[in-house]
Amino acid sequence: MKISIFGLGYVGCVSAACLADQGHEVIGVDVSSIKVEMINQGQSPIVENGLNELISQNVRWGRLRATTSVEEAINRTDVSLICVGTPSNGNGSLDLTYVKRVSEQIGQTLAQRSNHHHLIILRSTVLPGTTEEVVIPILEEAIGGKAGQAFGIVFNPEFLREGSSIYDFHNPPYTLLGGLDQQSTEVAATLYEKIDAPIRFTTIKVAEMIKYANNAFHATKVVFANEIGNLCKAQGIDSHEVMDIFCLDHKLNLSAYYLKPGFAFGGSCLPKDLRALLYQTRHFDLKLPLLESLLPSNQHQIQMALNLIKQVDSKKVGVLGFSFKAGTDDLRESPLVLLIENLIGKGYQVRVYDRNVSLAQLQGANKVYIEKEIPHIAGLMVESIEEILAECEVIVIGNKAPEFTQVPQMVGEQHTIIDLVRIVEQMPENGYRGIAW
Repeated sequence: MKISIFGLGYVGCVSAACLADQGHEVIGVDVSSIKVEMINQGQSPIVENGLNELISQNVRWGRLRATTSVEEAINRTDVSLICVGTPSNGNGSLDLTYVKRVSEQIGQTLAQRSNHHHLIILRSTVLPGTTEEVVIPILEEAIGGKAGQAFGIVFNPEFLREGSSIYDFHNPPYTLLGGLDQQSTEVAATLYEKIDAPIRFTTIKVAEMIKYANNAFHATKVVFANEIGNLCKAQGIDSHEVMDIFCLDHKLNLSAYYLKPGFAFGGSCLPKDLRALLYQTRHFDLKLPLLESLLPSNQHQIQMALNLIKQVDSKKVGVLGFSFKAGTDDLRESPLVLLIENLIGKGYQVRVYDRNVSLAQLQGANKVYIEKEIPHIAGLMVESIEEILAECEVIVIGNKAPEFTQVPQMVGEQHTIIDLVRIVEQMPENGYRGIAW
C-alpha cells in the first residue's frame, strides 16, 4: 500500500519506518526541510534505539522517502496518516493548530482531484470528539463531500513508549481502529496485517478515549507505587520487595478485576484498611495525595447516584440489592446502605429487597452492625422484586445478583431504572439511566 505520513516527529518517524519495513511504500511529509533532508539521506531526525538503522535500510530499498510537498504526497498515495503534535496550551487544553492545518491541506489537495476518495487515519493524540467535531468538518468543507462517502476517516491511537517504540509497534497488545464505516476500518486494518496482534474495531470516540484512559492509568500506577514506596521507606521496609510480591498477583492486582465503571466500593476491608493506612501516614508526617483522595472520590460516586435519583420526579424508590456486593449478606460499610440513608433523610419513601439478607439469620459482626448502625432497616425490607415494582417508581439496581437481570423486562412505563452495576449490556432505550454509561 502507498502511504503518506504527515508529521515527522516521534510517532510519525517510527510509524513511517516500521510501515516501510513491512513492505509499504511510505512518503513522510513535514514542514521542516531539515527533517525531510535527513530522512532522504537515510538518517533519523529523532533519537530512538534502532530507528536510524531502520530508516537507512528502507531508504536504500526505495520504500521510504520524505517531502515538504503535501500535493506530491497525497497524489502518490492511497492512505494518509496524521501524526502531527498536539502540545498543551497554558490552561491544559490541546493546541490543535497542526491537526487543523494538515486536515485543511489534505482536504484542499483532495478537492483538486477528479477522484478524491482517500483514507485519512488520525494518529495524533486528541481528546474525544475532536475527530468528529474538528477534523471531519474541516475535511468535508474543503473536499465538498461527506466523511464515509467522499473520503474515509479512521482514528488509530498509538501505544509507543520512547526507547522501545519499534518493539512496541510490532508487538502491541492490540490494534485499535475507530471509524464511521466498515470499508474504511477494513482498509486501515490491512496496514497492520503482518503484526501478530488482535485488531479491535470500535467507534471514533471510544478509540480517542482509550489513549487517555491508558495514560491516566499508567500515571496512576506510577504515583501509587511511589506513595507505597514513601510509606515503606518511613518504616524501613524494602519497597521493591513489597511491589515485586504485589505484582505476582495476576488474579486481582494486575488484572481486569475492579476496572469496570460502576458504583462505590464498600465492605469490611477496603474502607477500613484505607483509613488505617492513612492514619499511619500521619504518624510519619507523610502526605500521600493519591491514596488520600480515594475515600472522598468513593463518596462522590454515592453522591452521583443520589443525583441520578433526584433527577426523577418521584419520591418512591425501591433498591434491589443492598449488601455491598452480590452473593453476600454483608452490609458493613455498604455504599448502598449509605445511599438508602441519604434518601430517607431527604424524605424519600424507600423499600429494599435483597434475597441474601435475612434479618432472622444474621449473625456475628453483621448482626451487630445492623442493630447498632441501621436498626430501622427491617421496616424497609420487602420479600420480592414484584413488591418493589408494585410500590415504587424509581428502581435502583444495587448489585449484580442474577435475578436482577430480568428487571428491565419486568418494569412498566411508570418505572425508571437507575442502574449502578450495568445489569445488562443491551440497555433499554426508555426509562433507563446508568451511573457511568
